[in-house]
Amino acid sequence: MTQTPGISLNFAAATDVGCKRGNNEDSFGYDIERHLYVVCDGMGGNAAGEVASGLAVRALIESFEIQRANSLASGPNLAIEQRLLNSINEANRVVREASQGNSELQSMGTTLVCACLDDTRLLVGNVGDSRAYLIRNGSCLQVTLDHSLLDEQVRSGMLTPEEAAASPLQSIITRAVGIADTVEPDLFAVDLNLEDMLLLTSDGLTRYARPEDIAQFASSGADLSTVCQELIDYAKQGGGVDNITCMMLRVVEAAPTLVSEEVEFSAPAIELSPQE
Repeated sequence: MTQTPGISLNFAAATDVGCKRGNNEDSFGYDIERHLYVVCDGMGGNAAGEVASGLAVRALIESFEIQRANSLASGPNLAIEQRLLNSINEANRVVREASQGNSELQSMGTTLVCACLDDTRLLVGNVGDSRAYLIRNGSCLQVTLDHSLLDEQVRSGMLTPEEAAASPLQSIITRAVGIADTVEPDLFAVDLNLEDMLLLTSDGLTRYARPEDIAQFASSGADLSTVCQELIDYAKQGGGVDNITCMMLRVVEAAPTLVSEEVEFSAPAIELSPQE
């Protein structure tokens, strides 16, 4: 039996309906034991958007744990990248089947951004325009790439960032969970340092907050719950036309753990955001 040091993540999250919407179609969830975190921004008529985002959050977290349990039971262990991809695909399947099985939920879908701790790095996956940011030493860097019409036109050189910012087509996304039988997520890996902070957020925040704004709120040592609420308030002061969800993570030193040859596991403590 040996002692192994490592890093861990502290986190806080908050969601708000915003200033214009009648219901909240954002959802977030987490599995603290596995250090898995996810934010989804649903879309669809009636209540379909909140159904899609809630289904996707739960399916991703449950699928991730089921794969881990199956690997422990029968092996071999799946690479964590593959587990995360499989979990996003499972979320897509669950939302897709629900939309096809209920006429009131047809065409529903959701964006998704998720993060999972893997030793001293963070794996980040996304579909759509919900984003992940890394805040380090006072600077804020966008980790993900938006799957949106305007951002793809900027990356291809068809539009300048200024032209995209002035366009009325801000809400058109090119990929979403549940819209088609298959989905194409992106994966990113971030090597972590102690005191790094990461933000998972829906576009209800990022249409108002620039990276330098986020960095100002997410200062070193700031209370994570306070940062989430201050970012939400900032978006609402700017207009708050959409639902706003913020999940803040901070890298901290983990206490040494005892490692033995025996492995125990239990079902994850899944937490879902309340729908407003």
